[in-house]
Amino acid sequence: MLGHFTHFMIMTPMLAMAGGDWWEAIPLVIAIFFVMVFVFQLLWNTTMPQVFKLGQITFWQAFRLLLLASLIFGGSWVHRN
Repeated sequence: MLGHFTHFMIMTPMLAMAGGDWWEAIPLVIAIFFVMVFVFQLLWNTTMPQVFKLGQITFWQAFRLLLLASLIFGGSWVHRN
């Protein structure tokens, strides 16, 4: 189970396209995820080297860190009612 975040990333575009085919939402989900990875990388590279003396990371390292965090913590960035 990947958690709430994955559910949000997949279901939100599909629900927004009421009446459309589900596969039309795939590019939107991928684009949103890549933007999130880029923002994570940017935040890491501007904060962590200065605060904790850690090195900068690449885009794919940021991708793997977000994926691991989603698996470990359940990706609970979205609150369900």
